Amino acid sequence: MSIGIIIMGLLIGFMVGLTGVGGAALLTPVLIILGISPSIAVGTDLVYNSITKLFGSIQHWRQKTINLQLVKYLAIGSIPSALCAVGILHLFDTFFHTQEIIIKHALGYVLILVALTTLIKTFMKNKFEWNHYQRKPIQEKKALTICIGAILGFIVGLTSIGSGSLFALAMIYLFRMSSSELVGTDIAHGFLLVTAAGIMHAGIGNVDYLLMVNLLMGSIPGVMIGSTLSSKFPEKPLRTIMAVMILISGFKLI
Repeated sequence: MSIGIIIMGLLIGFMVGLTGVGGAALLTPVLIILGISPSIAVGTDLVYNSITKLFGSIQHWRQKTINLQLVKYLAIGSIPSALCAVGILHLFDTFFHTQEIIIKHALGYVLILVALTTLIKTFMKNKFEWNHYQRKPIQEKKALTICIGAILGFIVGLTSIGSGSLFALAMIYLFRMSSSELVGTDIAHGFLLVTAAGIMHAGIGNVDYLLMVNLLMGSIPGVMIGSTLSSKFPEKPLRTIMAVMILISGFKLI
């Protein structure tokens, strides 16, 4: 048991609960800054994310706020793509020994993308409503949905980041759903995606289980506390601060 890691998990979980900004975008760069190798940070974060999203998925399943058809189409594209990304990383490590460099730079660019996505969702969400894509039935957008799943799934498999923020922005733009259904669908699909990618990373030895347990011991109560207090704090300033922090982390990793 490491008190420092538990406290870090508590703080990250608290910020996730308070702002709704993805835990991976906060956790992975912090682990790398603390000296953990990028591949271990990504693999551990994926498995850690899988456990946290499992509880969220169960709750949304009970509330019937999951669009199963949309989850299916996204997963058809995202899961094979994420597994492909992990496999490519392993091949690069085997033949060129460049896995850590690739992950670190990819993380930097994706963190910048996530920060910008967070700002767009915070300040421009209303501008995404009532576009012509939303009016089309989901069957007509099947190919596009699978394609988006494949592109973003590759990013998640490579960096562990984006299973929530990037997919959420795509769903806001393409589909007309209530806020609760958007969140439930995003979490349920994210659970399937990070679980598949996490298993793949675990299979090649990229998961530190003791680190993951310590993080969970802190983050689970942290999320609960943050979620409880979230209604008492202004959303936009907090999300903006988190986005700026993620943006700075991204530039530092490039």
